[in-house]
Amino acid sequence: QLQASGGGLVQPGGSLRLSCAASGSILSISTMGWYRQAPGKQRELVATVTSAASTNYADSVKGRFTISRDNAKNTVYLHMNSLKPEDTAVYYCNAQIRSGWGEPRLGYWGQGTLVTVSS
Repeated sequence: QLQASGGGLVQPGGSLRLSCAASGSILSISTMGWYRQAPGKQRELVATVTSAASTNYADSVKGRFTISRDNAKNTVYLHMNSLKPEDTAVYYCNAQIRSGWGEPRLGYWGQGTLVTVSS
């Protein structure tokens, strides 16, 4: 349902762009977001964006990361700049999807994409 891509190895100070596309039976998508989980740590919120393009960021990424979405493509992006070693984690996308009229809105997770920031 959600396919994430764009992770990789980048040097400190570098940039990456993550993408996550939703597919399948979709009537509407409300909030989309990115979370991350570093080794030995719990999954944490990175950023979210509503269908009205209202955004929310973790303090640790404010001013460096930008979340956006393309509603026509059912895709959410995470533009990451000024990357730091502590940004190293598996990044997961999430979307709240209603598959049809009368159906409940359910949360879906992507498969995760690894971002490694290292020199």
